[in-house]
Amino acid sequence: MHDALPPATPPAASDGNAWERMHRWVGGGVARGHDQALVGHRIDWLRALPFIALHLGCLAVFWVGVSPVAVLVAVALYALRMFAITAFYHRYFSHRAFRTSRAVQGIFAAIGASCVQRGPLWWAAHHRHHHRHADTEHDPHSPARRGFLWSHVGWFLTDEAFATDHRRVQDLVRFRELRWLDRYDTAVPVLLAVALYALGELLQHLAPGLGTSGPQMLVWGFFISTVVLFHATVTINSLAHRFGRRRFATGDDSRNNLWMALLTFGEGWHNNHHFYPGSARQGFRWYEVDLTWYVLRVMQSLGLVWDLRPVPAWVMDKAVRR
Repeated sequence: MHDALPPATPPAASDGNAWERMHRWVGGGVARGHDQALVGHRIDWLRALPFIALHLGCLAVFWVGVSPVAVLVAVALYALRMFAITAFYHRYFSHRAFRTSRAVQGIFAAIGASCVQRGPLWWAAHHRHHHRHADTEHDPHSPARRGFLWSHVGWFLTDEAFATDHRRVQDLVRFRELRWLDRYDTAVPVLLAVALYALGELLQHLAPGLGTSGPQMLVWGFFISTVVLFHATVTINSLAHRFGRRRFATGDDSRNNLWMALLTFGEGWHNNHHFYPGSARQGFRWYEVDLTWYVLRVMQSLGLVWDLRPVPAWVMDKAVRR
């Protein structure tokens, strides 16, 4: 039997006192109003403080220094978590482009939650909203409407944007573990930060020749890796609607861009995706590098995922530019 759906509660008013706003940050929120409620223009600076602190934490690199092992961990965590975002937060949770078991779904939902891009329900709900209203006045992160900075990061920090619209993710909200990750979206990042610090301390004790430490592993593995991951991800909101080539005539400004595709493991083939978002593959041609698709194919061969939705033959017939 599926988990019972909890009653939705509206978010508190945006002008509430600091305690109310901090409580909503810790406990999440559920949006119930019209679509316009998701398009806000006021940054909630109190709830944005952890996000700002995440960036400031990168400056500690001048005190902790660098070591090959710390950089290796940062790169590995970037790759693993980027895949969790692109394959699961995006192609699976947002678009249902393939199927998997509840266990694999839960594992990659938790890895995605470690990216500090909020919970899987929040991510999918906002992304589905974006596709419905791409580059219109109801799109919360259209660069054509509100400029680069707003589309890149400003919208993410508004009081309205913190809420999750459960109406858009009724297929996902029945899973208790996904609701928990959404409500307590800071829990996994905190656990990751603690684990990285502990790893650095352990390596300093067991293998001092590696030249790392708890603070150094925390800065490189968590702060730097997470900040780079975040900004790489949101280039698809900001830059992929400005720079690149348009193969398909869509009702938005989406573009295909090789460099962004490399940075985001295939998400840069954004015009392809906006024309046919249901495919598990976003690089429609063989030469369009899509690392997420390649890994999903390997996972399919291992029986971890299945029913990868392909690109139908008719799609390429609609291309206005080959």
